[in-house]
Amino acid sequence: MKVHLIRRATIVEFCLNNAQSRIAFDSWQLQLKYANWTQPSHMQMTFPSTDLLGNGTYRAVFDIGGNKYRMIVKYAFGLKQVHLFICWIGTHSAYSKLCTMNLQYTIHLYN
Repeated sequence: MKVHLIRRATIVEFCLNNAQSRIAFDSWQLQLKYANWTQPSHMQMTFPSTDLLGNGTYRAVFDIGGNKYRMIVKYAFGLKQVHLFICWIGTHSAYSKLCTMNLQYTIHLYN
């Protein structure tokens, strides 16, 4: 199934504030454009460093730009599309701080 990225503007905004990230996010979005997923593990086939979070959260963490950036998404597999809802974007070090507070399972900055 094709992937529908919800709140793509969040990536655009992040790249405007972090100009050095633009190439990495453009590359990630290009790969996403051609993705064809039918189950969560297929995310890892497209992006091998993707972490699927447990605890029934339906969340994944994408490493972007050679692990410089992290993006947390919530995913939903529908009948015709996979929907990715962007929950959080930041640097690897900012993500590590989220993890020490165990927030990667619940954070949702973008509505």
